[in-house]
Amino acid sequence: MPLATLDTAAKRWVLSVQDYALLTGRALVNLFRRPFYWSDIVLQADSIGIGSLPIVILTGFFTGGVLALNSASTLAQFGATAVTGQLVSLAMIKELGPVLTSLMVSGRNASGMASELGSMMVTEQIDAMRALGTDPLKKLVMPRIVSTVVMLFFLTIVSDAVGILGGAFVSSVMLGQNSSQYFHTAYQSLVYSDVLEGLMKPIAFGFIISTIGCYFGMSTRGGTQGVGRSTTQAVVVASIIIIATDFFITQIFITVFGR
Repeated sequence: MPLATLDTAAKRWVLSVQDYALLTGRALVNLFRRPFYWSDIVLQADSIGIGSLPIVILTGFFTGGVLALNSASTLAQFGATAVTGQLVSLAMIKELGPVLTSLMVSGRNASGMASELGSMMVTEQIDAMRALGTDPLKKLVMPRIVSTVVMLFFLTIVSDAVGILGGAFVSSVMLGQNSSQYFHTAYQSLVYSDVLEGLMKPIAFGFIISTIGCYFGMSTRGGTQGVGRSTTQAVVVASIIIIATDFFITQIFITVFGR
């Protein structure tokens, strides 16, 4: 009996991966096909980008502040508090900025996509769209993918900048360090590969968030309970894949650029 259960679970997982790959592939093909629903893209960009801005700013600021607070106390043991700015800027731009911003957006928007599309599925609105000759993947999925990728890119830049400013606030106001030295070391330590890594990650993470949220929304079954289940699964799966993808992207950049 356990073997039969394991076999069923494995088949279900493989079918889920297959359905996700098909949905993602069809959505990517729709990027180059008319019509282009620009109004939907702008609407989603406003919901995803502007709507997520306050939580991204708060998360970035306090993350940078905590980094400066913890690192300064540790670096003081070695007389190296002057490199606090370098540590905060590298950590925010390469790792914490993209990952934490993506997790915040995932919790807010992957769940929203799954809930919205799931509700449309169980109320047969998507079936009605197909009956009227409208492709749901073109109308519903493609705008969400484009908007999430573009807006997460800029949200990550905002998070990085605010995080470095948060570290500067803690370093100069609370710890009494020289703010000019902080910004000088924060800027001087960055190289091309660091910035490139920090900007490549949100593109990959935005694609993951949008496709996972849309997949669980479009595959919702079972009424209102199914909508709740899809919402939870979308956030959990997207978060896990983001963290796993972050590991592999970091490893690739370390292998290629050596840092």
